[in-house]
Amino acid sequence: MPTKPIYAAGLDLGSRHTRLVICVLEDGRLRLVGAGAVESQGWSKGRIADQQAVTESVIAALRAADSPAGGLQSVVVGMGGATVRGSNGRGVLELGYLQEIQQNDVHRVIERASRVQLMEDRMILQLFPQDFVVDDHPGHCDPLKMLASRLEINVHLVTASIQEHNAIVGAVNAAHLAVEESVFEALAACYAAVLPENRREGIAVVDIGAQSTELVVYFGDAMHLATSVRICGDHFTRDLAQGLCLSFEDAELVKMEFGCALAQHSPGNILVELPTPDDRQRREVQRSIVNRILAARAEELFRHVRGEFARVGMERALTGGVFLSGAGARLPGLCDVAEDILQCQTRFGITEGIRDWPLELNDPAWCTAAGLAMYSAKLKEHTELQKEQATWIGRILK
Repeated sequence: MPTKPIYAAGLDLGSRHTRLVICVLEDGRLRLVGAGAVESQGWSKGRIADQQAVTESVIAALRAADSPAGGLQSVVVGMGGATVRGSNGRGVLELGYLQEIQQNDVHRVIERASRVQLMEDRMILQLFPQDFVVDDHPGHCDPLKMLASRLEINVHLVTASIQEHNAIVGAVNAAHLAVEESVFEALAACYAAVLPENRREGIAVVDIGAQSTELVVYFGDAMHLATSVRICGDHFTRDLAQGLCLSFEDAELVKMEFGCALAQHSPGNILVELPTPDDRQRREVQRSIVNRILAARAEELFRHVRGEFARVGMERALTGGVFLSGAGARLPGLCDVAEDILQCQTRFGITEGIRDWPLELNDPAWCTAAGLAMYSAKLKEHTELQKEQATWIGRILK
């Protein structure tokens, strides 16, 4: 009897585009079976303004991805924006006397680290262990079987708005999909673009969306920073709209067709024809002016990113480099500006590790959705392993 396929899907609810990646888990590897992107509806300033419109976008993405009939029942969904914040936390467990640390002790100290006093409308989205402190000796990755009388853990907590989280889950549920887990979007992009062994020397992922920019910093297996930066892709477009007296839509077209974040690479004698109404005289502007406007905003963005690195002591420490993901990372020259300001190697975040991944999806914009699908596969593998262990124990007890 053929086994039922195990689907792993990631849903990136972007404020400009909704992207869905559907994979099937085969022999411990992921294979792409469908991907779809549609324009998002129902968002305003990075938050849900119309839950029903968001649901309709999810349904449209399901159709665009050619979702397996009756096969896809759940997804891992991304969450980002200004409502998501990161902070360091600590848990302490007094063991009473010198004894061997057991797995139950590790669970207990992690549970104590999660008991933090949160402000109203805040919830813990994810918790990331950084290191264990065994009898005042820090820096341990795995304290199991060590002898100690006191165990501590340092963690990084990612918190989010309860109201916004419930709105996202409600919108997905209304599309007849269960939410397996909600994941910080920049973490998902890191999951897809950065191999675990490449985190050892320190890496950062900057996920630049239309209405929000998220940032994560890793050193080894420990997350040191998860935060949002207030500058996003729409800021670049608004700057052009104001500077060139254009509508937002026309400014977006000029940015995509002629824009570059490097002003010095644009000769002054190249002119760009601006979109104008039919009853207006044709207008032109030097391409160097367009690029100077974009370059100023790009420099501001990465100065903010550098400030976040400095806040956690990681400025000039990321020898593994910085990865740019999200649709906003497509702007030509952005990697060069980032490398100049952050003083470390910068590259695009491109999905790795999914079989049959087409060339047209080798795009920073698809990184988050792919990472969410990988996260879903990890959850499914863990569930299958637990089922196998339960069946094995049951056979023994017969």
